[in-house]
Amino acid sequence: MSAVIVNLTSLIELTDEAFWQLCRNNPDVRFERTATGELVVMPPVGGESGKREADLIVDLGIWNRQANLGVVFSSSAGFKLPNGADRSPDAAWIKQERWNTLTPEQQKRFPPISPDFVIELRSETDDLETLRSKLQEYLDNGIQLGWLINPQDRQVEIYRQNQPIEILDAPSSLSGEDILPGFVLSLDRLF
Repeated sequence: MSAVIVNLTSLIELTDEAFWQLCRNNPDVRFERTATGELVVMPPVGGESGKREADLIVDLGIWNRQANLGVVFSSSAGFKLPNGADRSPDAAWIKQERWNTLTPEQQKRFPPISPDFVIELRSETDDLETLRSKLQEYLDNGIQLGWLINPQDRQVEIYRQNQPIEILDAPSSLSGEDILPGFVLSLDRLF
């Protein structure tokens, strides 16, 4: 089952506060909101995709605990992007000094900041073009590095600022480059 998009714009204005309350009142439903205000209802992923996502977050989290350079987020965290969209990447990371610029209230809600790094992991029901659009949206809103990991086709698309998208066929690992110094993600468990 793929995401469902609900256009409420002609009926109600879904303010930031209303969107926050909608998410709080429906904790078992995962929502995103597009820059134009459409509500995106995200279905849960299956066991295999959930396992892969957990592996990514664990690896990123272990690296971050050792490097102590920032903050790691799971797919449950939403971010208010500069274009107005509220998005939840499968994994995200923000440099500590950028995170520290936010107030405690901003950190508790959907932080009004674009992550420095995001991962989107394609599940069996995800539309590839939708994920590519999301990665481009992240890039347009300031991420420095993004990975679209596609286990079905054994490919990874790498998104970087001011560079063409790089597509890798069946890589064994990915480097965090200078954004995540020393981080190497092994893809053995994903492909």
